[in-house]
Amino acid sequence: MTVPVTATALATARRRVPLAAGGCLLSLTAFWLAQRAADVSMIDLMVYRAEGATVRAGGDLYALRATGAQLPTTYPPFAALLFTPLTLLDPADMRTLATLGNLLLLVVFVHLSLRLIHGERHARVESVLWASALAVWCEPVWTTLRYGQVNLLLAVLVLWDLTRRPGHRWAGVGIGLAAAVKLTPALFAAFLLLTGAVEALRHGPWRAAVRHACVAAVSFAGATVLAAAVLPYDSWRFWTRMVFEAGRVGFAEDTANQSLRGVLARLLHTGEPGAHWALAAAAAGALGLAVAVAAALRGERARAVIACAATALLVSPVSWSHHWVWCVPMVLLLGAEARRRGGRWRWAAVGAASLVFCSYALWWVPHGEGRLELAQDCGQMTLSALYVVTAFGFLLGTAATTVTAVTSAGVTRSRTSRTV
Repeated sequence: MTVPVTATALATARRRVPLAAGGCLLSLTAFWLAQRAADVSMIDLMVYRAEGATVRAGGDLYALRATGAQLPTTYPPFAALLFTPLTLLDPADMRTLATLGNLLLLVVFVHLSLRLIHGERHARVESVLWASALAVWCEPVWTTLRYGQVNLLLAVLVLWDLTRRPGHRWAGVGIGLAAAVKLTPALFAAFLLLTGAVEALRHGPWRAAVRHACVAAVSFAGATVLAAAVLPYDSWRFWTRMVFEAGRVGFAEDTANQSLRGVLARLLHTGEPGAHWALAAAAAGALGLAVAVAAALRGERARAVIACAATALLVSPVSWSHHWVWCVPMVLLLGAEARRRGGRWRWAAVGAASLVFCSYALWWVPHGEGRLELAQDCGQMTLSALYVVTAFGFLLGTAATTVTAVTSAGVTRSRTSRTV
């Protein structure tokens, strides 16, 4: 009886994969056509190309103002080195290749997210394809492709690291390189170091997480030193001055700034929340890292990684809405937990998170020229803080789960000891 069941299951799987592939291809094609109809500028990609051209010409990287919007260079010098090949492409071809590359990276990102969540070496192909078909329409992914951003590439580098087996020789390289391009992923190295330190106190002096963090640090340092060797003046300017000038990136109160600093700027009706943000970011960073480390120590690696990502986006001075591509593994994790454990509140969490990231609600408020966000009312401030509120909800939910598990374990040990 086993053989026919197995054969039927295999035949069903073979039928599901082509169907999922067709659905994914149809969704991605519709997405491509929608972006073309919207005449997206891919303005950030043009800035990257201008940075590469400046490097090749030996110009002043941080004096650059690119495109009609006069956008400055904001990434570390290592990123500009990586952008130099873009100058070899015609802008039209570059936009096409960037769109194709980002769509492929989305599929890889979903694959790695599902592998992180389910702890499998390879995620089911049909699951990856259906999830990709849906994820492409969420606001952070749409905006990433609209601007030609590198968010999916950086997220894939980080998840490639964090889904390796413990002690893998290359684990850490992806995080280090991602941090050398954009500093925010460096928080993953701090998370790994703290996790490894706590594990070492419990079980011994050297843990795989510590090695992982050290490899990330060495990779980051190597990429940064390479950039300094090629671009000494630009490297000196960035690490001694530009890295501290958050205002160069844009107005803090911009509705697209889905970080604590952005929410506080809109809440306080000021372009610079100053000490309020510093205190809030320090508290959120401590809370987020504590939650992530606690989840990792309990074996909930997916929750730990997503909690760390959410924390990094919360405490960053500027987290544009397209940086929140980490909503993809967050929603996938919530969905997996709802299917496995059930419960109305779990399904409600899945629906709420999906609605937040797919509704584009942050763009329903007054925004644009004239710094309109400084005059937002209560309802508008709520809409333009949804990503931050959702991230805090995820962190608090993870913390509550950890506290419940610890309490349950303590009660069980107490009962066992009384029985003995």
